[in-house]
Amino acid sequence: MTEKAAPPVHPEGWLEIESLDIEAQGVARRPDGKVVFVDGALPGERVTANVHRRKNNWEQASLVAVHRESAQRVRPRCPHFGLHEGACGGCKMQHLHVGAQVAIKQRVLEDNLWHLGKVRAGTMLPAIEGPAWGYRWRARFSVRHVRKKGAVLVGFHERKSRYVADIRECHVVPPHVSDLLLPLRALIGSMDAIETCPQIELACGDGVTALVLRHLEPLSAGDLAKLRAFAREHAAAGVQWWLQPKGPDTVKLLDEGGRELSYSLPEFGITMPFRPTDFTQVNPHINRVLVDRAVRLLDIQAGERVIDWFCGLGNFTLPLATRAGEVLGIEGSETLVARSRENYARNQAGRAAPLAPTRFEARNLFEMTPQQLVADGSAVRWLVDPPREGAFALAKALADLHQDPSLRGDWRPPRRIVYVSCNPATLARDAGLLVHQGGYACTHAGVVNMFPHTAHVESIAVFDLQE
Repeated sequence: MTEKAAPPVHPEGWLEIESLDIEAQGVARRPDGKVVFVDGALPGERVTANVHRRKNNWEQASLVAVHRESAQRVRPRCPHFGLHEGACGGCKMQHLHVGAQVAIKQRVLEDNLWHLGKVRAGTMLPAIEGPAWGYRWRARFSVRHVRKKGAVLVGFHERKSRYVADIRECHVVPPHVSDLLLPLRALIGSMDAIETCPQIELACGDGVTALVLRHLEPLSAGDLAKLRAFAREHAAAGVQWWLQPKGPDTVKLLDEGGRELSYSLPEFGITMPFRPTDFTQVNPHINRVLVDRAVRLLDIQAGERVIDWFCGLGNFTLPLATRAGEVLGIEGSETLVARSRENYARNQAGRAAPLAPTRFEARNLFEMTPQQLVADGSAVRWLVDPPREGAFALAKALADLHQDPSLRGDWRPPRRIVYVSCNPATLARDAGLLVHQGGYACTHAGVVNMFPHTAHVESIAVFDLQE
């Protein structure tokens, strides 16, 4: 048996970075085996670090010096990125080449599938990639009046802090939004409500920049006039104000009229109107590619019935209806179901080739049972796009039907499932159920770089029924 090579010997205190964890921290091991997580360090680097937290089996540290630099280290584009005091916490990986970011995320996906689900994909798909900068069409900016600085701050939180970072530019949002940061600071600073507007939510559409102002007290006539003047001044950026006095259901346009907030899926001839607080994908460039790949991977044949689980506004449902014979969209929110029905009717009108008959239903998908699955009827193909919690109840109900055929009656399981995930851990858990108890094989998997420069891992996987 080959003996494991001894770790290289370095000057005291130096660390050899072996890998990057899911939080984008460098991972090293001391000679006694203790793991050290180093903020700011990259795989292959030799570093010294300042330890600020110690436990029995691990330590947490911040980078002090790099003695051997990774070839993948790059200069961050944003001056607010880094480990310095007050650094913005919106990004974690700007110091790493974007190609290496994708490779690390692919490894995270593979490791999760194997270690958590004991599943290996038959084929690893090429990563879905897009623009690395200016991609973030949705964001939630915190707003704080900092008396000590004599300024209003608008931006993300500082790294590992509740304080708002003092940022003047941001390169992951569209350039026209970055250009609005300082004017927004001046606007809030001039308002009567300077102390009672804690948040501005951004939602960009095609030609519209919706800004949702959270305000804890009613706005004065003077403040409303300032918001309108700001929108006129920045009309070229498509600024449109929405007001949120309480919860998300209270959001409404400051002034009716103007352009509609929507995004398009031109490959399918679909336009999706939405409200700024509705869930839509952060990255519209990647979303278009993702929807197209998911539909292609489903390989829908003429006349087939398809179910879209966790369908939301119909981001996948309506494109599926351009290919399938019949579609069922199921979502937990009654509000989103109503919105998806409206979007279906709108996109159906005036089409040369009509959308397939499509029904939308509201149901708690975290409490699915085999009986409910049978009641929803057979479908040859499924699209599953859950939130971070995953689709455990759905996968469990499907596995139970496989284990006990007497529960099925005439119901038949889907021959193919395409699963879009925003959390590799819950995807791996559900994949383990589908593969080891549900009669499926994981034939394809790959990452979707929806959030460049962050540690967020989005992915897509295909499961085929083994008959």
